[in-house]
Amino acid sequence: MKRRFVELFLKGAGMGAADAVPGVSGGTIAFITGIYEEFIHTIKQFGPSAFVAWRQGGWLALAQHLNITFIVPLLLGVAVSLFSVAHLALWLMEAHPLLIEGFFFGLVAASGFVVAQAGGRWKFWYLLPLVVGLLLAKSLPGMMPLVLLIGNEAVVVMVAGAIAISAMLLPGVSGSFLLLTMGLYGTILGAIRSFDIGIIMLFGMGCIVGLALFSRLLSWLLRRHHDATMQLLLGFIIGSLPVLWPWKELLRYQLGPDGQMIPLAHRYLLPSDYAVLSGGSAQSVGVVALMMVGALLVVLLNRRAAHYAEHRSIGNARDVEKE
Repeated sequence: MKRRFVELFLKGAGMGAADAVPGVSGGTIAFITGIYEEFIHTIKQFGPSAFVAWRQGGWLALAQHLNITFIVPLLLGVAVSLFSVAHLALWLMEAHPLLIEGFFFGLVAASGFVVAQAGGRWKFWYLLPLVVGLLLAKSLPGMMPLVLLIGNEAVVVMVAGAIAISAMLLPGVSGSFLLLTMGLYGTILGAIRSFDIGIIMLFGMGCIVGLALFSRLLSWLLRRHHDATMQLLLGFIIGSLPVLWPWKELLRYQLGPDGQMIPLAHRYLLPSDYAVLSGGSAQSVGVVALMMVGALLVVLLNRRAAHYAEHRSIGNARDVEKE
């Protein structure tokens, strides 16, 4: 039990650190560590059905219904990471952007193979959800500045919270990057760093609404249309890779309400072209090496998750035989 708690805490810490970095999703970390579907189904349990479980079976039934032994260490890891490890990740992004983007590019690209293998036998019509995922991943960032047209600052922060948390549940779609395209990334991160209760509460309320609605949709899709949903998630992951390509030139941007630069369009370059354009080193060897490290980490984590799932399945089968 203690080992399971520590493992879930560390996976939650990884999700929190990923969620803080624009371009990476905590959902990706959840998927490659083998807890994605359990995470989605557990989040969905927080609703009216929890009250029914409590009325019928008391606190023990409620704890089982909410999968407390799973969700508590996971969310604790996310929370601790957002207030600690995430700062290190953000510092590294500022100090060594090419190297860190290379690492995350390798990690997210390899996670695409993990998602592709998670589905069943491929069918031709799966091209539809795959293309839908690709198009949504490409178009969502461009649509985010429209949120600012709402006008009311409190409502904008709540809507941003609902959108960001929904994106964080999807592998490949970065809630932080969507916040960046809304011009609210600095505002929300600054509120977390300074512990601004007002903004944190508004953002948190939006997150609760987003979790309640989107987790139910994802849970339903995974139960009823599992393989097609996997193709949709694969589309999201592939569509998000350009955001993490290290060697790129910013072509268009706009300034957010707090003066933040919101990227709108990039030109993707080869390392040699980037070096000529920037007048500096493309750090090709280091970037490629970290791409490989990120990909290798995904493979190792996925193998460990598969081994744990197999071991857990055998244990459950033995328990059934004893009964």
